[in-house]
Amino acid sequence: MAGIRIKDIDIYHPSKKIGNDFFIQHFDEKGIDIRGLLAALGRENRYSIDNEEENSLTMAFEAASNVLEKTGLTGADIDLIAYASQTPEYIFPTNSLMIHRLINGASHTICIDSNANCAGMTASVEQVSRQMMANPRIRRALVIGSDHVAPHADKNDPVYYANFGDAAAAVILEHDENSVGFIDSIYQTDTCVYGNSMFPAEGLANVGRTGVGAGQFNVKFIPFDDSICVNAASESINTLLSDNEIAPESIKVACFSQLSLPNIQAVSEKTGIGSDVAVYIGDEFGYTSTSSPFIALHKAVSTGKIERGDKLLFWTVGAGWQNVAFVMEY
Repeated sequence: MAGIRIKDIDIYHPSKKIGNDFFIQHFDEKGIDIRGLLAALGRENRYSIDNEEENSLTMAFEAASNVLEKTGLTGADIDLIAYASQTPEYIFPTNSLMIHRLINGASHTICIDSNANCAGMTASVEQVSRQMMANPRIRRALVIGSDHVAPHADKNDPVYYANFGDAAAAVILEHDENSVGFIDSIYQTDTCVYGNSMFPAEGLANVGRTGVGAGQFNVKFIPFDDSICVNAASESINTLLSDNEIAPESIKVACFSQLSLPNIQAVSEKTGIGSDVAVYIGDEFGYTSTSSPFIALHKAVSTGKIERGDKLLFWTVGAGWQNVAFVMEY
């Protein structure tokens, strides 16, 4: 039986780099010291859109173009396009349909948008892999994750305004007769904090009723202890590995949510994953939400940290909470 493997991956980020100093000065002027927060999360730099031409859709197109060029494929070679974002540039038509147009996709291509918040791209790769295993018509799929959170962040909120970076990642999944590829996945949902991160703050219906004033519908964030996801993630990963008789030490690379460095370290410790196995890129890219585990994968691939046939573990978490984890052979 053919496996579903990652053929290749590429990313895109804007050219403007912003360091912690900018945000520290911004919040110092408001009498808010965020030095401890940034240090605790492991932030140093992040990339940011600084013009009106770029957004989550344009970044997605750039990442998709990069991975197509790298693999020598064209839009006509893609049977399914999945676009994951919690900040899609448009509600309709689907952003995946626009990507289809931009890459000159084929007429038989399936186009779907997905939103599982920060867990979006991980959930999309998992769901598309499952779909490809059941549908032989889908030979290759293009999965893209892209978020542009900054325009929707309250500038008085350190977590959303100072923490996020802009970036997109794109992967091509394909059937491979000689590959194990995707192995298994697991979900864990706990809605105990479902109301702590909401966007648009007043709901979409009110946007239509009152119009959109600048900043009026920013993300509504109620601070809470984000480490509550660690135990759920650890239990899920331990179950996933045990059910598939995979020893933690056989995992060569772990691509986890880049929301918090302490969370990465805690999940690694509780699952027996080596401290050098989990890739951390949150110091260079900030928190890129939906794409963050895949930008970590891009780092692992580009630095030679992972080779074909190595076991690869993903875990991330979406607002509310939904933990998603899957394991595959690269």
